[in-house]
Amino acid sequence: MAMGIPDLKSPSFRLDCSGRTLDLASGPAIMGIMNLTPDSFYDGGAYVGPHFQPDLDKALHQAAAMIRAGASIIDVGGESTRPGSQPVSVDVEIGRTVPFISQLRRTTDVLISIDTYKAEVAEQALRAGAGIVNDISGFTFDSKLPEICRKFRCGVVLMHTPRRPETLRWSRETGSCNSDIVRKVIDALRHSVETARRYGVEAVIIDPGFGFGKSVGENFRLLAGLDELHTLGCPVLAGVSRKSFLGEAIRLEGSATPPPSERLTASIAAETIALLNGADILRVHDVEAAAQARSVFLSVRKACR
Repeated sequence: MAMGIPDLKSPSFRLDCSGRTLDLASGPAIMGIMNLTPDSFYDGGAYVGPHFQPDLDKALHQAAAMIRAGASIIDVGGESTRPGSQPVSVDVEIGRTVPFISQLRRTTDVLISIDTYKAEVAEQALRAGAGIVNDISGFTFDSKLPEICRKFRCGVVLMHTPRRPETLRWSRETGSCNSDIVRKVIDALRHSVETARRYGVEAVIIDPGFGFGKSVGENFRLLAGLDELHTLGCPVLAGVSRKSFLGEAIRLEGSATPPPSERLTASIAAETIALLNGADILRVHDVEAAAQARSVFLSVRKACR
C-alpha cells in the first residue's frame, strides 16, 4: 500500500453542527483534547482541582491556548475511557463537563465536542453550547443517543470499539500485517453510520478507534489503511495522540514501554502518516505541534497541484 498526498478530487466536507459549520474543504481540522478527569491516561488530573472537581480557570486557559495554536474543535471529556477504566455516573460526568462548556461557549465561537456515549450527558452538553457528540461506541452503548443528536441537529463522531472500556485490556501482541482489521472496522462503522442516517443525523464523522481493543499490529494496519474508511462517505478522524501502540514502536529492546509523556515525537510521526492517508480531523493533546505538521502537509499538497 503506497502512501501519498490524498486525491485532491475527494469530497470537500462541510458539516452543520447545531448551527455552526465545520469546514474541512480547505484542509484537515485539529481537535484539541480537554480531559476534565482525574484518571485519563496522559493528562488525567491536569485540569482538576480539590475534591476532583475541574479547575475551570486552568481549563479555560488551556482551551484558549489550544485555540490560538490552531484547534478548531475542543473535545471535552468527563470520563476516562482508557482500557480498564471504570465508568462514572451521569451526574458526575455532567458536573465535570457542562459548567466548563457553558463558560467556554461564552468566551469563544469555537466548535465544542462532548466526549460521551451517554444520552443524558450529551443533552446537557448540547444545551450548554456543544455542537458535536463524540461517541466512542458508535451509537451502540445508549439507544437514546441517536434521537438526542437528531433533536439538536448536532455533528457526531462515531468511533469503533469492540467492547466497553472497562472490559478492554492493553496487549503488546503485535498481530499480523495481513490482519483484516480494516475491513472489520469498516463493517462495524457502516452499521453505526446507517443508524445515524436512520435517525436523520447528517453530520457524521467516523473514527476507527485506535487503541480500543486492537493489537499493536492492528493499530498500525489501521493507520496504513486509513484512506479505505472513506468508502463510507464520511470524514475520518484519527486519534493516535500519545497512545500505547506508539510507545511499543519506540520501545528499545529490553526496556520498558516509554510513558505517554515521552511519546510526542512518535505522535507527530503517526499524525503525519494519518494526514498522508486522508485523515480529515486529528484529535490531539499537543495542538501546536500537530498544527505545524498540518502546515507542512498542506504546503506539500499545494505544491503538488
